[in-house]
Amino acid sequence: MTRVGRWAADHAVLFVAGLVLLYMFLPVSFVVLMSFNDPVSRLSYEFQGFTWDNWRNMCAPAGLCSSLLTSIQIGLAATLGATVLGTLAAFALVRHRFRGRKATSVLIFLPMATPEVVMGSSLLALFAAGGLAGRLGFWSILIAHIMFCLSFVVVTVKARLAGLDSTLEQASMDLYASEWTTFWRVTMPLVFPGIMAAAMLSFSLSFDDFIITNFNHGNTITFPMFVWGAAQRGIPPQVNVVGSLMFLTALLLVLVSTGIGRRKQAA
Repeated sequence: MTRVGRWAADHAVLFVAGLVLLYMFLPVSFVVLMSFNDPVSRLSYEFQGFTWDNWRNMCAPAGLCSSLLTSIQIGLAATLGATVLGTLAAFALVRHRFRGRKATSVLIFLPMATPEVVMGSSLLALFAAGGLAGRLGFWSILIAHIMFCLSFVVVTVKARLAGLDSTLEQASMDLYASEWTTFWRVTMPLVFPGIMAAAMLSFSLSFDDFIITNFNHGNTITFPMFVWGAAQRGIPPQVNVVGSLMFLTALLLVLVSTGIGRRKQAA
């Protein structure tokens, strides 16, 4: 094998990974670019001029910031509810033996496997059967989001618990630590990265959801609902500003968490 062929074989995986990353981040790069666009009209999707006005006047389109605030509120509340309930369920499924444990594990996966159209219409039918069809809004969206985020939290935290080395907890109790102290000083720090990953996943799923929200939103407008409605008249460039901010925030969180993890490993 020639030197060029050997080099290509050694770097083939790296080359393919680079192509995959380029494919993934190309749409994101376009969103960031279009956030600085100065279009002639809302119906224009070509870059026609550079401007900072979209960033300075992010709330200029009526209803954009209010819908964004609603999505953030629902996302945070759904993340909190799903993370707490999902973490408790994951501990129960991994650490305890009870009748119906396997059936419960199967049922946990159903919301993940069910199409969102089916889940959204089923939740709407449930609210209607409960006499809440005329009261759909913030709380109905929150209940729906907690329901479909719960499965992702359970699966994520459960995977973290399954890979946990139980000898660390046994060593803690051998050194006369109580079960409560062992949980907070040993188990929780080891499981916490999985819990944080599940929480971030839940927030992104809740913030981004459109289909289930569309069935159960009533008069409450979330950010995806605003974008869908604005698309009928032409999407304002400020929508790209919000998308860029969300991407940069997520990237910053990943970089910070990676840096903290490397410092702990070095210590």
